[in-house]
Amino acid sequence: MAGIGSSLGGGGDKESTSSADTSEKTEQSSSKSKEKSSSSKKVDVPAEYKSALAKAKSYASMMNMSKQGVYDQLTSEAGEQFSAEAAQYAIDNVKADWNKNALEKAKSYATTMDMSKQSVQEQLVSSSGEKFTQEEANYAMGKVKADWKKNALAKAKSYQEDMSMSPDAIRDQLTSSSGEKFTSEEAEYAIQHLND
Repeated sequence: MAGIGSSLGGGGDKESTSSADTSEKTEQSSSKSKEKSSSSKKVDVPAEYKSALAKAKSYASMMNMSKQGVYDQLTSEAGEQFSAEAAQYAIDNVKADWNKNALEKAKSYATTMDMSKQSVQEQLVSSSGEKFTQEEANYAMGKVKADWKKNALAKAKSYQEDMSMSPDAIRDQLTSSSGEKFTSEEAEYAIQHLND
């Protein structure tokens, strides 16, 4: 009887050992599959997507482009020619301050091109311009520091010197909605100081 009991007991030990082995193996295989899935996520990003992201970072940080501007440049036939999927991945993963980019563009237009406030704002949101959102443009225009009267004067002088225009014609060009879009006050200041 003792032999039967011990053999049964021994059998019981084998069962508990094998079930422990099974659960251990299951844990190992599940942890391996977790490792595989996490490593495959890194590997799964195609080279094209990575290249698109690198380009997006460059355009956003070095050229202060808008989100839409970057996307269009990435997918353009005359630009980078990335697939729409790669470009979207880049846009979704690029870290950029679009408000800051809009402000930098606004500063550039105001200081290097002597543009009017309205012209700068329109250029920021234009679909043939910078393609910033209205909110980003509003942020930029609220923060940009520019002397719009000085810009009007610089434009007036260029019209006088380069195109030999009369003061009245210059005033009209400065305030025209299809021209420079300065305010009447800014244009008047420019005309008054034209020969300073």
